[in-house]
Amino acid sequence: MTSPIRTARSSVAITNAYVVPVASAPVENGTVLVEDGVITAVGADVVVPDGVRTLDAGGRWVLPGFVESHGHVGVHEEGEGWAGNDTNEMTDPNGAALRALDAINIEDEGFRDALAGGITSVVVKPGSGNPIGGQTVAIKSWGGRTVDEQVVSDAVSVKSALGENPKRVYGDKKQLPSTRLGVAAVIRQAFVEAQAYAARRDAAAAKGEPFERDLAKETLARVLAGELAWDQHTHRADDIATALRLAEEFGYRLVINHGTEGAFLADVLAEKDVPVIFGPLFTSRSKVELRHRAIGNLARLAEAGVRVAITTDHPVVPINFLVHQASLAVKEGLDRDVALAAMTVNPAQFLGLDQRVGALAPGLDGDVVVWSGDPLDVGSRAEHVFVTGTEVYTWDAAADGGRGAGRVLEREARFA
Repeated sequence: MTSPIRTARSSVAITNAYVVPVASAPVENGTVLVEDGVITAVGADVVVPDGVRTLDAGGRWVLPGFVESHGHVGVHEEGEGWAGNDTNEMTDPNGAALRALDAINIEDEGFRDALAGGITSVVVKPGSGNPIGGQTVAIKSWGGRTVDEQVVSDAVSVKSALGENPKRVYGDKKQLPSTRLGVAAVIRQAFVEAQAYAARRDAAAAKGEPFERDLAKETLARVLAGELAWDQHTHRADDIATALRLAEEFGYRLVINHGTEGAFLADVLAEKDVPVIFGPLFTSRSKVELRHRAIGNLARLAEAGVRVAITTDHPVVPINFLVHQASLAVKEGLDRDVALAAMTVNPAQFLGLDQRVGALAPGLDGDVVVWSGDPLDVGSRAEHVFVTGTEVYTWDAAADGGRGAGRVLEREARFA
């Protein structure tokens, strides 16, 4: 379900801007009006109510806050080693009962980096050590006394992994699954059991009888019912084919994550309307299944008609480099409008967040970023970042002896 807004809500009008709503045409000399945390108007002839703070953008670019659609910020903390790494519970191949929400530290430095990169929402996911890794959660990059106050939606998806990672983890333990066929069998068996569980649960409910809950099976039943997407970590084309086979067998909503060799099956993915969260792009070919890693593969997917998003897989690539990955993808052939959509409206749509984030439009959250110029220009930077209308990050050009520095609105100021 989508959570109500619980982060600090403010009002602001950003005027005299080159407004790029992403989901609609750009507006010259435009205004974005946010009232009580929600966008109420976007356009060239917006009337700003009395008493609303006004920020003159001076012709700068204004976009919606970016959405990082696959990250581990908060569960794989910066510089904390094992003590701050709660990404993978690698003790049971079926981790469907696990929730990323229960391990997020909102004071992780990665959230500050996210704001500096214009990212206002993050889908935090468990890692890829298990065939079934656990539930994901979409949160704001800023704003809560607790992580619960930053939740955009706790009904996003379940993380799953095919390929080298789970077969390595459990192969080292000399247990199932130690092969690709074993990984697929674990997932298939878990769904068969979830189908039987849902049938028994529904029968008991119809009779008014008590029923013993099983958290893992309950989660997978929600996937089968279409409430949660299936975020499938997969790189190689043969693993992508397995992901498609399993999704068609059980009828769930599939989202490919990484998709390194997705371009080899781009026509198939487009025909089946299976979206791809592509990346991270700034990595070496560190394992066999990455041998065909190429930034240009993203353009090939998009050209075939596949809906795409871009991920840093933070901390694999620093989260604030999301926009730089998009810039290099454009250099390697990706349409620039698709590049912006891949960080905003696309992931919001296929992860079910588009009623809250991903564009500048009335009714959506007031998550707005003022850039010094075109964000796809590597020389541009986020200068003002608003989350639900509250300015939470500001670039101070005069700081640090004139070199400039970003300032985040910290906890003591948020809740004073």
